[in-house]
Amino acid sequence: MDFAYDDRTRELIAEVSAFMDSYVHPAEETFHRQLDQLENRWQWDSVPVLAQLRAQARSRGLWNLFLPDERGAGLTNLQYAPLAELSGRSLHLAPAVFNCAAPDTGNMEVLNQFGTDEQKQQWLQPLLDGSIRSAFAMTEPDVASSDATNISLSIVRDGDDYVINGRKWWITGAMNPNCAIFIVMGKTAPDAERHRQQSQILVPRDTPGLEVLRGMRVFGYEDNNHGGHAELRFTDVRVPASNLIAGEGDGFAIAQARLGPGRIHHCMRSIGVAERAVEMMCDRVSGRSAFGKPLSDQGVIRDWIAESRVRIEQLRLLVLKTAWLMDTVGNRGAHTEIQAIKIATPQTVQWILDKAIQAHGAGGLSQDFSLAEAYAGIRTLRFADGPDEVHKNSLARAELKKRAAT
Repeated sequence: MDFAYDDRTRELIAEVSAFMDSYVHPAEETFHRQLDQLENRWQWDSVPVLAQLRAQARSRGLWNLFLPDERGAGLTNLQYAPLAELSGRSLHLAPAVFNCAAPDTGNMEVLNQFGTDEQKQQWLQPLLDGSIRSAFAMTEPDVASSDATNISLSIVRDGDDYVINGRKWWITGAMNPNCAIFIVMGKTAPDAERHRQQSQILVPRDTPGLEVLRGMRVFGYEDNNHGGHAELRFTDVRVPASNLIAGEGDGFAIAQARLGPGRIHHCMRSIGVAERAVEMMCDRVSGRSAFGKPLSDQGVIRDWIAESRVRIEQLRLLVLKTAWLMDTVGNRGAHTEIQAIKIATPQTVQWILDKAIQAHGAGGLSQDFSLAEAYAGIRTLRFADGPDEVHKNSLARAELKKRAAT
């Protein structure tokens, strides 16, 4: 294994770091102020400062860095990893600045890999340009969606159309009116083999019968900066058969192809969240005193700082190993490691954020610091793209199978 960064990666790290320091971090306060001034706070990507930052990033070639072909920056997972980590240091702003924000990244990957030429022209290109937003509608309120084969929304062929009926919830980005297209997963063949029942189809936002019912809150936060998480209802929603992605029965395989890169991107960015939390913790305890001495001299706080550093380094090495394997043996070959980072990252970063909050005292719970909101966001990752327990069960099963073969 060789995790050393090549010349191009080192150049990009320097460029992205400089851009973050010169433009993104100084704009964070302005971004939140302009967001508060919006008539519709869900339309977060319409704030003027974000448009300015996106134009500056694109002019510098810091655009679509996640996409590993000619439509993007052509980077490997290992090359993209440190750049995604840097963007995680300003999680509500930087990924969008570089057009590398979820769920658009995963949807662009799906369209790039499985879409027809027409679908790419109509939906992928605007997403690559950053002129629209999108959502991925898989999770449902009436079934245990941790098992994706449970998805029950119906997609029924009717002549040259498909008719869609059902409900979805926790659909990230859907509250934003700029979310123009939904990739919807449902069942086209309920009686088929378990993993061939599902399909994925494109549904434009303005299609009759598609209703955005409400925004879902995360620990009380509305998560405006990601366009919210919505509950949707589909009532006799009719779209052309040409909106189907790949073929009938390919939905489960497409979902698995989408979730692998999505999981590692979340983990990469989360390391950036942890790094910034440690910096904030160090700054806070260095400037405050209690019981006659600086907080930074308290043994328990030094223990938190040391443990945080150890855990970040361990986590980063595991993520880099996973990225290297995805590049060298493919996503299927890296399946075990993808599961491992999905288990380890949210728990590790959640622990670090908890200590940073504790070090900040009551301020850590407030809106005056980013820690409480970051904690709520990281906690959602223990459900997003599959809950901890599903990944642990699969990982343990693989270990048992491997041992039984010896």
